[in-house]
Amino acid sequence: MNPKNRQKFLVVLTIAVVALYAGDLLVYEPLARWFSGRSQTITTLRQKVKDGNALVRREVGIRGEWDSMRTNTLPANGSLAEQQLLKSIDSWASQTGTEVTDILPQWKSDADEYVTLNCRVEAGGSLSSLMQFLYEVKRSPMALKMDSIQLNSRDTGGQQMTLSLQISGLVLVPTPQKSS
Repeated sequence: MNPKNRQKFLVVLTIAVVALYAGDLLVYEPLARWFSGRSQTITTLRQKVKDGNALVRREVGIRGEWDSMRTNTLPANGSLAEQQLLKSIDSWASQTGTEVTDILPQWKSDADEYVTLNCRVEAGGSLSSLMQFLYEVKRSPMALKMDSIQLNSRDTGGQQMTLSLQISGLVLVPTPQKSS
């Protein structure tokens, strides 16, 4: 190959390599990133549609559960709510043979839509009576949540136990009706 042709060939080859590199850098990689991002977006949207369809299929059950929760909340009147919860605790204690030694109700405003009535209950009795008491609290239709439970033994044989229980009761704040 003569030197002039070889020089032209090398120049053309260099230009071709630089053009390929620039094409890769300026065209291929941005398109690949865009396509990858688009694929991830499509995957995310498909999952959201799938989740939305699942919610639509479960709508009746979810609405029924919400209606049940809403109807079983404590009354919006603070003294009535405390009275209802205290009566229920007293009823559960008498049904199960548990001796309630201390009850400390406390209001907590978490949001504009609801408040909670937190109640610390100290009780004593046998292990079976305390377990029955916890069962009664759990199966109550009232909108209650057991936040913490602590059992301690008062004797070496474990026959006399003490229970420290933190209960939260839900109170929905009525929303003002908008006039049309």
